[in-house]
Amino acid sequence: MRIDLATAPGSQERPNEDWVSASAPAPGGGVLVVLDGVTPPAGGGGCVHGVPWFVARLGGRLTELSGSRRDMPLDRILAEAVRATAEAHRDTCDLSHVRTPQATVVVVRWDEAYVEHLVLSDSVLLLQAPGGGVTAVLDDRLDRVPPEVLRSVASTDALRNAEGGFFTAAADPSVAARAVTGRTPRARVRAVAALTDGASRWTDTFGEGDWAECLAVLRKEGAEGLIGRVRAVESDPARPPARYKRHDDASAVYAEL
Repeated sequence: MRIDLATAPGSQERPNEDWVSASAPAPGGGVLVVLDGVTPPAGGGGCVHGVPWFVARLGGRLTELSGSRRDMPLDRILAEAVRATAEAHRDTCDLSHVRTPQATVVVVRWDEAYVEHLVLSDSVLLLQAPGGGVTAVLDDRLDRVPPEVLRSVASTDALRNAEGGFFTAAADPSVAARAVTGRTPRARVRAVAALTDGASRWTDTFGEGDWAECLAVLRKEGAEGLIGRVRAVESDPARPPARYKRHDDASAVYAEL
């Protein structure tokens, strides 16, 4: 088994709001967790701790439960991790605020029989078959929102964790039911990768290569290599900024099973 991961802040002036972890809690098994904390607009989100605190709490709980509770499906694990994280700051923060700290989620867990996955919001999971074919597992609800709507803070807030909008892990455990989940026989998976949108933009924003080529970069150059390629494209003055930031926090993890 080979696991390679990296994370890099989008700016040295701001803390990294991504979280990435990997563990091998049992013989032949393992867990990957990748979170992309949602940067709130100016004005805050009712929490005195901030997004880095939130993703560290949520990511740590997800990693521990995914490894120790093999009997629990990943959507139940996400629900419990969200609940426990909310309880950790319910007495000090306004968890009803629409911009209370929140994050996208990718969790992958495997044992000798199956590879399980969970994806919530716009981080990306890649599954590679033994023959080399690559499948991208996506939650595309945010992509369905017109860009002009997302330029408005008020309009975006109205769609955040709401019917007809998009969903992230925040303070409501019921959001786990919105995640994209599934499992694949382990014999049909050679490698997996999880990317926050700061890393996946190499493919889905800049079009430098398809998902299979993205996974090939991870295999040959590692997670740092992919992030370095993203930063090189972003630094090209001829390129317009991706979405609303020229540089975003970028994280990737690659595992050969």
